[in-house]
Amino acid sequence: MKDTLFTCLIFVMAFCCPMMGQPFEGFFNYSYNEAKGTITLQVPIDRLNQEFLYVSSLSAGIGSNDIGLDRGQLGDDRVVKWIKRGNKLLLLQPNLQFRAISDNKMERGAVEEAFAQSVLWGFDASNISGDTIYVDLTEFLLRDAHGVTNRLQRANQGNYKIDKSRSAIWMDRTKAFPKNVEFDALLTFTGEPKGGFIRSVTPSPDAITVRLHHSFIELPDEMYVPREYHPYSGFNQLSYMDYATPIEQPIYKRYIFRHRLKKKNPAAKISEAVEPIIYYMDPGCPEPVKSALMEGASWWDQAFQAAGYAPGTFQVKELPPGADMLDVRYNVIQWVHRSTRGWSYGASVADPRTGEILKGHVSLGSLRVRQDFMIAQGLLSPYGTSDQNHRQMSEMALARLRQLAAHEVGHTIGLSHNFASSVNNRASVMDYPHPLVDLGDDGTISFDRAYGTGIGEWDKRAVLYGYQDFGTGTNEGQALSTIIQETQKKGLLFISDSDSRPAGGVHPHGHLWDNGENAVDEFSKLLDVRKLALSQFGENTITSGTPLSELEKILVPVYLLHRYQMEAVAKLIGGLEYGYYVKGDALERKVKPVGAELQKMAIEALLSSLKPSQLVLPDQLIQVIPPPAQGYRRDRETFSGNTGLVFDVLSPAESYVKTVMDFMLHEERLARIYRQGLQPGSTYTIADYLTHLSSRIFSFSSTNAYEEGLSELVQKIYFQHLLRVASKDDTDIQSAASIRSQVEEINAKYLLEQGRLEASQAIYLKSLYEVFKTNPAQLKLPKSVDMPPGSPIGCGGEFIFSDFER
Repeated sequence: MKDTLFTCLIFVMAFCCPMMGQPFEGFFNYSYNEAKGTITLQVPIDRLNQEFLYVSSLSAGIGSNDIGLDRGQLGDDRVVKWIKRGNKLLLLQPNLQFRAISDNKMERGAVEEAFAQSVLWGFDASNISGDTIYVDLTEFLLRDAHGVTNRLQRANQGNYKIDKSRSAIWMDRTKAFPKNVEFDALLTFTGEPKGGFIRSVTPSPDAITVRLHHSFIELPDEMYVPREYHPYSGFNQLSYMDYATPIEQPIYKRYIFRHRLKKKNPAAKISEAVEPIIYYMDPGCPEPVKSALMEGASWWDQAFQAAGYAPGTFQVKELPPGADMLDVRYNVIQWVHRSTRGWSYGASVADPRTGEILKGHVSLGSLRVRQDFMIAQGLLSPYGTSDQNHRQMSEMALARLRQLAAHEVGHTIGLSHNFASSVNNRASVMDYPHPLVDLGDDGTISFDRAYGTGIGEWDKRAVLYGYQDFGTGTNEGQALSTIIQETQKKGLLFISDSDSRPAGGVHPHGHLWDNGENAVDEFSKLLDVRKLALSQFGENTITSGTPLSELEKILVPVYLLHRYQMEAVAKLIGGLEYGYYVKGDALERKVKPVGAELQKMAIEALLSSLKPSQLVLPDQLIQVIPPPAQGYRRDRETFSGNTGLVFDVLSPAESYVKTVMDFMLHEERLARIYRQGLQPGSTYTIADYLTHLSSRIFSFSSTNAYEEGLSELVQKIYFQHLLRVASKDDTDIQSAASIRSQVEEINAKYLLEQGRLEASQAIYLKSLYEVFKTNPAQLKLPKSVDMPPGSPIGCGGEFIFSDFER
């Protein structure tokens, strides 16, 4: 009764005396003093040492994919608590990476004292009235809690600091609710801009104004039961060290991230959920994009139905009027604008203690749909008779958006990537899909199968593992093991990030942006599609009124249509077949190299793509592209070159050849090829491999001067790569020795023997050889032209490993 009277008194005084501030009642009570621009937080003394969740985020971002500070970007999930020491009230973050799950208080304390904790902020605790401490929260809210200055500095955009005179509490998004309170602050960072990225998105780049959001959230009750992680489950994991674990058991505890979901009747074959999972769509998203995204995201209900939940367990709705997308009570799908195309990602707010997902938060980059449209436009060249022939391109782009929404929502329900699903007939939306383009019976390009529809079989099995409600009396560990074994017996493959990324990946089925059960066959088909698309590329590719110079931008994804399938083919070379084996599972637990014949097919396919006849641009295409029109310019999305204003006809080929050599002569791949050649029964060695490359590359035929120039370009890039890899300090010594031997063979066979190469070509390569032979430290190789960006650009920081952000 005393507390109630005191609270009422505070509210009455607030309304009678504006200097006291506007009151807000919620998870923590606080008041806003407009005259001073301050927030005063009330911390009840009986809630000291009680943990809650603190999350910072960006409510208004910078709009640059390269810098990476997006609208709605979530920060870390921090469990914190208030502790009072003397006249200080400290916001302390315990160290949850190291724990002792024990009833022994002393055992828990020993671990707590062994590892550092973090005090996030200190407040003056001298203002106490009754059983409440009143603290000024303003400085805490007006600080750089999201690391904006560090991000700008790492991106080489300049050194900035907060200007307090241009920063203030932003009351439009400062709210209070029973289980969470939300604070918003407008922050202005001032400094000297140094980079082009920040200049391109800020009206006055010496003053960067964003808005930072802070959430204090009640932690969930203890009724949630964490679920054990399995490497084949398809889920992301929460892990920590538990020092109370018996010696015979692993000290690391691993659980999956997932939403809390229970059936009303676990014993029933089909049951409604106690509470459905509902995602809300950004009302700022336009049609028809909004409907496509909502449809794709709603596919997940298929997976929950397959797990025994009634229809409507997973729902997608429009965000209610007045609701805030950063409010932890809403799972959201937001439409994020940037100045360039970039990544989409699925993030979440989760309980760091258990892995329970409290809020799914999807961010979808708005410009990616235009890239998909442009790819289709370049492949079809549809504007011969009408500027309104948009239907096929629009349908393909919207199909991609449906798949993209499902993919990113998948991350926010806990799932990781599955980059092997293309081998299993698109068994998962958690793959990165390249549009599946076909040649129809009539010889035209078809997008009928461009993207899959609905949730795949792998996704259903993953959701079954993560969300099945087994009910009482079931041995959950055994039931989960049975689900894994049944999934494996179905032949559903699972290969995720570290095994699939282009540089280090070695698995023959784990690839990004590929298609087909057989990578080589799909590569051959894409070359045929590409050939047809290039043959019809020209004025009919663009609408009336578009400068012809803009064809350069559309040409890039058409000429490089096969770039990702090329990566999939290259990874077969020196590749290794394996799985995420666990003792007792249903997989054949055998690690073995990719078959020699398949590797040879991959090598030959890549070499065939380097033939001058494959690299050449059609005459009609070359003749139609002028220098950039007035008011237009080339950018990093176009091919760079050495011819100034004029389109460089060798540059596209040079960028592709350089990339192929990066893969075929990657030092780790060469080391694997060498070691595979040592295995019993092996008939293909690294010497065979390098000789195979040289004999084909130095014997390409040409029909004209253009093709002859391309042939010489391939030879130069190949030879330079050999010298570069042999000279690198981190190249395996056995591989380096094999390369040096091959260089000597090239010298003897092609450089010394007159007539094998055109004179100037032989002289140039010979000059490189002589320096390499006599003084390799003085060898300076020209930098080859890189491909324009393919995957969403700005591949830096945390976005490089996964689009599931923790």
